[in-house]
Amino acid sequence: MKQNRNSRRINKIAREKLASILLFEVSDPDLALVTLTSVEVSVDKSVLKAYVSCDRDRYEDVSAALQRAKGRIRGLLGHALDWRVTPELIFEIDTTADEAERIAIALENVPPTLSVEKDDAGYPVASDEDEEEPKE
Repeated sequence: MKQNRNSRRINKIAREKLASILLFEVSDPDLALVTLTSVEVSVDKSVLKAYVSCDRDRYEDVSAALQRAKGRIRGLLGHALDWRVTPELIFEIDTTADEAERIAIALENVPPTLSVEKDDAGYPVASDEDEEEPKE
């Protein structure tokens, strides 16, 4: 979504208010250790999409807890934001941290063929050891 100064400001305000509500107002134990990573508010302020991050094994529990608390969160957010329209909430699990971890692990486990010298076309270059003639 293309953003200008006003939309960034609105997203920041909404993120701060929603984070405060999730931290202090909602007391669901399934929402413990949940991080609000990003918020996107539509241009007409009718839809608010919130991205939350949590442990990989808690995705279903956190999604269910957010669905259960959506009505209360929306009511509290409507009062906190004081906009003409209270936005509809859409919660999505942010998996970018898991993807970054997966990539980091893949980079640590470099296959041995990657260290072989290659020519411009990407083919292995024969080393001096490979060129020795077989002994009879």
